[in-house]
Amino acid sequence: MINSNVKSSVTGRVLEIQRMSTEDGPGIRTTVFLKGCPLSCAWCHNPESISRLPQIHWLGAGCLGCGLCVEVCPASALTLTDKGVTVNRKICTGCGLCADTCPSVSIELLGRMWSIEDLVNELVKDKAYFENSGGGVTLSGGESTMQREFTAGVLKELRSRGISTAIDTCGLFPEQVFDEIFPYADIILFDLKEADPDLHKKFTGVSNEPIIENLHKVAAYVKEHLYPERIWVRTPVIPGATARIDNIKAIGGIISRLPSGVVERWELCAFNNLCADKYKRLGIEWEFSGTGLVEKSEMEKLFETAKSSGVREDIVSWSGSVR
Repeated sequence: MINSNVKSSVTGRVLEIQRMSTEDGPGIRTTVFLKGCPLSCAWCHNPESISRLPQIHWLGAGCLGCGLCVEVCPASALTLTDKGVTVNRKICTGCGLCADTCPSVSIELLGRMWSIEDLVNELVKDKAYFENSGGGVTLSGGESTMQREFTAGVLKELRSRGISTAIDTCGLFPEQVFDEIFPYADIILFDLKEADPDLHKKFTGVSNEPIIENLHKVAAYVKEHLYPERIWVRTPVIPGATARIDNIKAIGGIISRLPSGVVERWELCAFNNLCADKYKRLGIEWEFSGTGLVEKSEMEKLFETAKSSGVREDIVSWSGSVR
């Protein structure tokens, strides 16, 4: 049973539960992706997480062409053609009836509601993996702080169950997060994408000024409190966007001015285009669809730039596939 101090009536919209992750914090982790993000990054690898609303997409593989999804749609948003099912997203309400009806699971609802109790009970199934690897649960998105009450409740209950927790944040969040969420997270994974405020707005839709301000506040908070224990900064390395010497050098300068010891790791995350099909299924044109992997020589150059940018060299790492 869930602790009595947690409101079991609180629900959150969950996009996906990804098990056996090694990319979202230390050890083996289960990452919970929540719906909704205040940024609209041009290279986003989870475009289905940006909207707070539920969405559907047609997977195609296994579709029987039976038309049941079309029949049950109350908004008449689906059409069966010789090329498969098309979705009129201007009128689709994301009710999910089509996904629930589809006999071949060829239509998927992105963003289902979970109670705190049900989600935590699902996550604790992986506790043995966490204990043996030094892992835990990471709440990601989207931006999990957009669902503050739900995120706080999940973190509190996981803490009471002895499970390590992490928050992955884009850095744009309100002041209440410091009191409501951060005390129940062991690690903050803080995305710092672009140092130039104008370019940041161009690439993500918002300026980076409140994000950098929040990073300084988080660093001071970590220095003064028992939890969170540390910060991991993550920078996406995107060809034609953030993969620039000046950007990495400037981000290193920002990190170097934070209180000593609070940033345990700065990870350069190499771009990949494995999410291209997601954009197609959502009917979105993706400007990075034809972009290839970062060249190894370029990644190594950026890595060396990061190490010489004023931070401690031992905190810098890079991940992802290169060519």
